[in-house]
Amino acid sequence: MKELMKGNEAIAEAAVRGGCRAFFGYPITPQNEIPEYMSWRLFEVGGTYVQAESEVAAINMVYGAAGAGARAMTSSSSPGISLKQEGISYICCSRLPCVIVNMVRGGPGLGGIQPAQSDYFQATKGGGHGDYHMLVYGPASVQECVNIMYDAFDKADKYRVPVMILGDGMLGQIMEPVELPEFKDLSKLPRKNWATYGDGTGEKRNIINSLLIEPDELEAHNKLLADTYAEMARNETMCEEYLCDDAEIVLTAYGTVARIAKSAVNILREQGKKVGLLRPITLYPFPNDAFRKVAEQDCVKEFVCTELSMGQMIEDVRLATGMLKPVHFYGRCGGNVMTPEDLVEFVLKEGK
Repeated sequence: MKELMKGNEAIAEAAVRGGCRAFFGYPITPQNEIPEYMSWRLFEVGGTYVQAESEVAAINMVYGAAGAGARAMTSSSSPGISLKQEGISYICCSRLPCVIVNMVRGGPGLGGIQPAQSDYFQATKGGGHGDYHMLVYGPASVQECVNIMYDAFDKADKYRVPVMILGDGMLGQIMEPVELPEFKDLSKLPRKNWATYGDGTGEKRNIINSLLIEPDELEAHNKLLADTYAEMARNETMCEEYLCDDAEIVLTAYGTVARIAKSAVNILREQGKKVGLLRPITLYPFPNDAFRKVAEQDCVKEFVCTELSMGQMIEDVRLATGMLKPVHFYGRCGGNVMTPEDLVEFVLKEGK
């Protein structure tokens, strides 16, 4: 049975059902419903909720809980995620699984509380210091948020990396019908042999640390991380193709903007224009093979990358397509959101 839920609350409920038992956060618009929901929901399932004194404190609490083997998460919005970056880098170096939600707001600086996609670079290129990445998803609907969040802790455990859900103010605030999955049986999860459970049952004393003084040791560790990211690229990329088989113009967008772009595709198809949509669902690793395949189609003449930013994902689109075809850009920012008609007008103008 489907339930009508706000995006932020659906994400929180899916996290609980997916195994989250520890949440540490700090309020910031437009994601406040996530910690608010968690503040009472986790106690119902025997979990732990802490409103930290700051974003910096929250991410370091995640570090500690994840290191102790808990399924831990945090959520925030753009400036708050920036404050967490040092802790995220430490978590990535220490190979600790966790989940991070970023409901992006307009920036830079404090910016505004309206939706944006201007944290793409921060999410996909590391964001903090050192060579590291996270597994980053850009869901387009509340149901997709639920589906991705439900499995996010499994993915984090598998690769021992943070998983980031990159949404925006629209996705967090809209209400849509969703079908919620059953609770996962946490008693069936394998023991994390690297964790600091503190129960005295391990064969050796585990130490979690991100300080590697010896250059050869640190280099080997970086190569281990790189191998992990390569494995994610082989196994985890996700992409939606919509009417691309005969498309001459391919729109590409992620998240809520992809829904706007799909409406524009439908309008243009009604006008007899051969337009399709290529939507990356994993933003890191980026679905390079899918983009290259579409770019190699003889019918495709050009791409149009559209984002709520001044142009960030377009760099990955250009790399993925090998610039075999021109890649144009249409964006809005500052909390302004394009309409399907805006995209239709841009496509018709560019196609002349």
